[in-house]
Amino acid sequence: MLQALGLGPTEEAVYTALMARPTASAQELAREAGLVAAETVHVLAGLETRGLVSVATEADRGAPDSADGRAALQSVRYRLTPPSVALAPFLVEQRNALHQAESAFSILIEQYRSSAVQSAGGVVEVVVGVEQVAHRFHQLERGAQRELLLFLVGEPVAVAREDADMSESVALDRGVDFRVVAAKDYLDGPDVARDVRAAITAGLELRLVDSLPLKMVISDRERAMVPLDMADSDGEPSAIVVHRSGLLTALVHLFEKEWAQARPLHTTATGVSAEPTADEQPTTGELEVLALLLAGFSDRRAASQLGVSIRTVERRTRRLMDLAGADSRLQLGWHASRAGWL
Repeated sequence: MLQALGLGPTEEAVYTALMARPTASAQELAREAGLVAAETVHVLAGLETRGLVSVATEADRGAPDSADGRAALQSVRYRLTPPSVALAPFLVEQRNALHQAESAFSILIEQYRSSAVQSAGGVVEVVVGVEQVAHRFHQLERGAQRELLLFLVGEPVAVAREDADMSESVALDRGVDFRVVAAKDYLDGPDVARDVRAAITAGLELRLVDSLPLKMVISDRERAMVPLDMADSDGEPSAIVVHRSGLLTALVHLFEKEWAQARPLHTTATGVSAEPTADEQPTTGELEVLALLLAGFSDRRAASQLGVSIRTVERRTRRLMDLAGADSRLQLGWHASRAGWL
């Protein structure tokens, strides 16, 4: 925890050990922190120089009541400077350093944009090799501050699913708006449904389409990465990183178009399920047939009740079974109950 404020591991160990008691000697702190006495004395000297600890006064030590107590007074004892006083300058220093880093980052980005030639070399960079492609992918995901847009297609090539899942988790924890359009074949891998369910539960928005033209990741609508179909002479995967340009705008529009047409995925008790399209929902006439069949009516009685032919009842029943993926009317009834058709 204190390492974030600039303290080293041994300094943090000694500081934490001293925090648990009013005063302590170097020997006591060495035993508590698991260090040798000489190293502890050196660390305490550094902490004292930085104003984090001080040598305890007679009043801090208390009055001796034995020979042992008088002997203990001969050794140097330390106490903490109140953290609210001692650590505040370190926090201010870290904040200032972060502010300077952010300013330098912004300046470098603007210098790069202003000096880049408005040509293919300034707008598109080519990344070759598994490690390089994976590195750039993680850079785009981890660098996103507002929004990530992804197309997922088929088996991963350069970035393993578990690595991508970890990056997604980090982005969601930061509050990044995360939207994904996945092709059906992406869900065919082992354990993918389980991982997708966990991601949706964590806040990722996922929609499904039959197919997609390409894989893609877009970070904050400022950068995108798209795999190249061709490979280099060694057969390694490659990709292009697209910077802010008309090409990037076209990729964003492509994502939004596919997103608008895709079916949202939602979690179920056992995994995930896509919202059905209108063509995948039973019609009113088919639901009427289904209700009579589940009530025990034969095809003939159902046809007579509805005023239609037996062939119409059979046709509607066949389509219901196709929608449900059922091989029998018993399976059809089970699916209809789970899908909320009645």
